[in-house]
Amino acid sequence: MSDAPVAIVTGASSGIGLATAGQLAARGFTVYGASRRLPAGEVGWRHLRMDVCDEAAVRDGVARVVAEAGRVDALVCNAGFGIFGSVEETGLPRARAQFETNVFGTLNPIRAVLPHMRERRAGRIVLVGSLAGRAPIPFQTHYSMTKAAVDALAGGLGLEVAAFGIAVVLIEPGDIRTAFNDATDWGEVAGSAYGERMRACERVIRESLEVAPGPEVVAATIVRALGARRPRRRYTVGPASWLVPLVRRLLPDGVHGRLVRRHFRV
Repeated sequence: MSDAPVAIVTGASSGIGLATAGQLAARGFTVYGASRRLPAGEVGWRHLRMDVCDEAAVRDGVARVVAEAGRVDALVCNAGFGIFGSVEETGLPRARAQFETNVFGTLNPIRAVLPHMRERRAGRIVLVGSLAGRAPIPFQTHYSMTKAAVDALAGGLGLEVAAFGIAVVLIEPGDIRTAFNDATDWGEVAGSAYGERMRACERVIRESLEVAPGPEVVAATIVRALGARRPRRRYTVGPASWLVPLVRRLLPDGVHGRLVRRHFRV
């Protein structure tokens, strides 16, 4: 078995996950990229066919990594998707699917790797959240809710596992241009009581994503966090990403809400 550090990256078929797996492999990691489908083209890492919502499949995938590589040094939980629509009109099946992937699909890999990391008393777990977890986006409320849950998970988990030498890091991207955006379930606007405001909000989101940086900037931050001797609790990424935490800390909720409504034209 190699002495190279071993990393598992979920959601590795595209976007942030694909970029992260590539950058880690280029830096000497033995990388297992987990996803339901193979990525397009050649990659410099090993693929794990895995649905993060399938607890047994995740457990088997992690067992394979441990059997082949001997350990898991780093887990990057990146798999997820987004839905768009009003809280009132979004059916519970869509909402549950959002939570199943973004929250429970994050918990499954964590629970599978922790026994191995605890035994070795070492490891890093990186959770890809979103600034939407701290500043919810109108008509992407369900997505924002899942990322707020991931924020809480990172904080609570970090407290639980620190005594075992395991560090937990939260990555909070802002607008990033990835295939994730193309896969967003934009729902049905026609006939909605919120129709005009939803269309205006969607235009703002799409226009922002068109000029946003690519997933490589997030991947570089993840690599930096994994390489840091003492990683920070959270890293924000993206244009003016530092501004969101500052505004949330300094402005009253009412003022912040008016600014958000003005920005998204709702």
